[in-house]
Amino acid sequence: MTLFGSGWVWLAADKNGKLVITQEPNAGNPITKGLKPLLTMDVWEHAYYIDYRNRRAAHLQALWQIINWEEVERRYNG
Repeated sequence: MTLFGSGWVWLAADKNGKLVITQEPNAGNPITKGLKPLLTMDVWEHAYYIDYRNRRAAHLQALWQIINWEEVERRYNG
């Protein structure tokens, strides 16, 4: 919610397996920081405006309900 403007929020793991949440503006990603990406949420306005208008929080809450945590775990362990 705090990322200003366009970008992505990532759940990633560092080389020791510690989980990290990063906010990446524009086309940034955690790979450039040596992190392993596990899950991302698009917070660019184009991702939610038609359904949610300016309600970014509602968009993120809806995404939270459909995350496939088994897949995230597979990526973490893979």
